[in-house]
Amino acid sequence: MSDEIFESCPKDEFKQLVYVLSFFHATIQERKKYGKIGWNVNYDFNDGDFRICWKLIHLYLNKAIENNEDSLPWETLRYLIGESMYGGRVTDDWDRRILNTYLEEFLGEFIFDQNQKFYFSRADADYTIPDADNMETYMLAIDEIPLFTSPGVFGLHSNAEIAYFTNAAKSLWLNTLLMQTSDGGSSGAVNKEEYVERVS
Repeated sequence: MSDEIFESCPKDEFKQLVYVLSFFHATIQERKKYGKIGWNVNYDFNDGDFRICWKLIHLYLNKAIENNEDSLPWETLRYLIGESMYGGRVTDDWDRRILNTYLEEFLGEFIFDQNQKFYFSRADADYTIPDADNMETYMLAIDEIPLFTSPGVFGLHSNAEIAYFTNAAKSLWLNTLLMQTSDGGSSGAVNKEEYVERVS
């Protein structure tokens, strides 16, 4: 995403919708770290999916300007993003349901409501759409997002974090053990530690 792309649509809503799409993309990527609790199947969501979707939003906003329409076809956008672009990779029905639930929660006319502020989540911090008008201000707002997020941000129970840390610790110890050398060697062979000591 560049400043040129960010400013390419005359409708102000484009910037906010790109941010919403970015938050959606980050959320579904971050769920992967929780293993089977996050997704039943490990999907390869990538930047290509994100790029196609913001281009789709750009196209629909420009059409709305051309046709003098005030509102966007939210159902169509949610369907194309959730069922075609990202959803085209999803093979499990429960995972598809999660993906579409995120889009129902994140993408709609309600994000522009002046009377009630929109929150992606309020778990440990307020995750909102920044009140910004240029790329640099959005980037500064993104830097303010907490580095470590609780599972509640992704709609998961706090116990999901316990499973994640347990699996991460097991993986760390397994990799440490795999790097360990054996003390013995075949006749005449030298183990790694002895070789390193001789070199130094």
